[in-house]
Amino acid sequence: MRLLTAGVLLGCCSVFGGINEQAAEWKRCASFEEVVFAVRSLIPDGHWYANFGYYCDGPARVAYGKEGRLLALNIRNGAVRTLVDDTEGAVRDPVVSYDGKKVLFSYRKGGTEHYNLYEINADGSELKQITDGDGKYDDIEPCYLPDGDIVFVSSRNKRWVQCWLTQVAGIFRCRPDGTGVRQLSANVEHDNTPWILPDGRIVYMRWEYVDRSQVHYHHLWTMNQDGTGHQVYFGNLNPGGVFIDAKPIPGTDDLTLIDSPGHGSREHAGFLARVSPKRGPDEKDALVRISKGHGYRDPWAFGTNLFMAAFGKQIRLVNSVGEVYELYNYSGDAKDQIWVHEPRPLMPRNREPLMPDRTDRTKTTGVFVLENVYEGRQMADVKRGTIKKLLILESLPKPINYTGGMDPLSYKGTFTLPRVWGTVPVEADGSAHFEAPALKALFFIALDENDRAVKRMQSFTQVMPGEVLGCVGCHENRTLAPRGYTTGTILALRRPPSVICSKGLAFDVPDFPKYVQPVLDRYCVKCHNGDKRAGGIDLSGDRGVMFSMGYYSLVAWNQVRDGRNYPKSNYAPYELGSGGSPLMNKIDGSHKGVKLAPADAGVIRLWLDASAPYPGTYAALGCGSIGGYAANEQRLNSDRDWAVSLKSTQVMVKRCMKCHTDKQNPLPHKLHHEAGLSFWNPDMQDRRLRHSRHALFNLTNPEKSLYLRAPLAKGAGGLGLCSESVYKSTDDPGYQTMLRMIEAGRNKLNEVKRFDMRGFRPTPEYFREMKRYGVLPADFNEEKDPIDVYQTDRCYWNLFDYKPERSQK
Repeated sequence: MRLLTAGVLLGCCSVFGGINEQAAEWKRCASFEEVVFAVRSLIPDGHWYANFGYYCDGPARVAYGKEGRLLALNIRNGAVRTLVDDTEGAVRDPVVSYDGKKVLFSYRKGGTEHYNLYEINADGSELKQITDGDGKYDDIEPCYLPDGDIVFVSSRNKRWVQCWLTQVAGIFRCRPDGTGVRQLSANVEHDNTPWILPDGRIVYMRWEYVDRSQVHYHHLWTMNQDGTGHQVYFGNLNPGGVFIDAKPIPGTDDLTLIDSPGHGSREHAGFLARVSPKRGPDEKDALVRISKGHGYRDPWAFGTNLFMAAFGKQIRLVNSVGEVYELYNYSGDAKDQIWVHEPRPLMPRNREPLMPDRTDRTKTTGVFVLENVYEGRQMADVKRGTIKKLLILESLPKPINYTGGMDPLSYKGTFTLPRVWGTVPVEADGSAHFEAPALKALFFIALDENDRAVKRMQSFTQVMPGEVLGCVGCHENRTLAPRGYTTGTILALRRPPSVICSKGLAFDVPDFPKYVQPVLDRYCVKCHNGDKRAGGIDLSGDRGVMFSMGYYSLVAWNQVRDGRNYPKSNYAPYELGSGGSPLMNKIDGSHKGVKLAPADAGVIRLWLDASAPYPGTYAALGCGSIGGYAANEQRLNSDRDWAVSLKSTQVMVKRCMKCHTDKQNPLPHKLHHEAGLSFWNPDMQDRRLRHSRHALFNLTNPEKSLYLRAPLAKGAGGLGLCSESVYKSTDDPGYQTMLRMIEAGRNKLNEVKRFDMRGFRPTPEYFREMKRYGVLPADFNEEKDPIDVYQTDRCYWNLFDYKPERSQK
């Protein structure tokens, strides 16, 4: 974008040393008179994305404010005029048309629940509704495209935040009248604030965490106007910061943006910053903070030395050294939680180049071309010929999230279920050429001749229907250019694209009780059970307070390498999944002669590569546990106030606390108690994991609980692990009190049921959303009608299969 006033502003503002003089000259020289902006109230939620829709616990709890106004400020005399005023509604995201005569914005009318796109003349006349969100979804953050269409962000993608209680919005486009809605991004998490670059591409913020930290990767990406060519613009290798609301700086290749520190702040607040793309997307120093403080939002660049942004109730001008001039202060309401938002100059601007549509919407697939899998970070020592296949997986969206954590999908690991599509061959030169389903969040794992993982993506990619997308290598340096396309030396291009092969795969969606536990039962449980506990490990399928004994033991004893919830990407070869998990070295005959049959070894290998989750259904979220992280508070079926647990705590304090102090060797007091272990950022080397509540309480066979057997004398059938036997026999009143607490947990679990128990039914929220999506009929009886949650999940995921068009109009 090249503002019409850019030349004037760049020239006149650069000669003044102070912001007051710069602002005065800017006001005098500017060829426009007004800045349009929104006003609305805030909600208490501090998450940067929690600003539309309703929370998981019900439509009565909403994530949007009121006091909506669309205003225009005269920059010369300070007069303010009103375009829209709706105290019960909310206004956001205004953008001015190319000719400067209209304003496109998102508007939730008072008395309604959802944001829709509206357009109004700059003089406040002819308010027109453009989209309706099908009456169920929110449309926000619009931007005009050069061909007259609109790119916008919407919850039409029907998914929820992987680690919180609110809905996700992704990128779509539509015609000027709101018809012809097309999805452009397959992200299972948020994509936000799309804007057009001077070359015509769309820059946007992508949030993702494919088996890495959920709070560290929300950076800048680009795509073409048709949704093809998604690629990183800045930041995806290095953790930290929410890089959002990016817009071009006239006269340069740089962008201005908001650098919202950490996991971001409410309404995108952060440092006013700029970033240069000239050194590639991974150079940290390419990002420079302009403002001297935090709290800026919705930036606009008039040139290299003058920026505009919202700040609380203010609209500010900021120069390149962080000096501030207050352009406007909203004093129309004394309420502290009403802020100004999204100031934009009401002026014409040049139209960016049109980009040809490279999709073929009559197709359901696209094509990937990988030039050389050995070209990439930390790949120098991988011998040519090592990699034989790519395993293709899809990150699956969540139909609802309930607890605000990953529980019980994993213990401090993945937040997301993957779907295994299959494998494609890698040629001798490291190239691959294959078809893949369109509009899916796909990631790849390079496999060796033994199907062990060599290198794993921790980001996702996608293709639009009919798109051909190429990449140089496996996590290659993004400043490298391909070498083989023009020489014709890429072996995989000498044949048609491969079709993904699923033959021989043990499953497509992993499920530990269904697929992995039977393998453990055949080979491992005879030694590693609640009675024998070889090596201190119980690998049985008995249920603990949230997971099974077998699942939790494999994780707590560090037998799984899945990326965890850590702010790290770009692991070394053979470090993650089946390539790096110690479990793989215990099934090849070297551990006590245990050698799995090929099919059983394949189950273990595939489970490790498929992110090693516990349940295979999202219906498991928010239920089936004693104590859970609802909104990060352990209140799901908590035994906090159970009489039997209160008595057991008294016994524990009296009989055990002389050894197990909180600082040295803490034990949980109750079934829900985490005893100080970190939920979000665990140290997997912390030995306390081995006697956490998940390891100590067996709710299938309470008498086999380590909580009881460790302090029980060997002569009484215990393990006698304490320095002196706490319980000489099972008749000890203290032992019986402890046993009754665990039995109460078993009884409660049998009542509420877990996903792998007969008669299990998911939460009301799961039913509600599946009805909203049309997966379940509106008259479905949540208490009586039979439901197969695995099949229901699949029907939900099938909603996102691309439906080909008969013709492209």
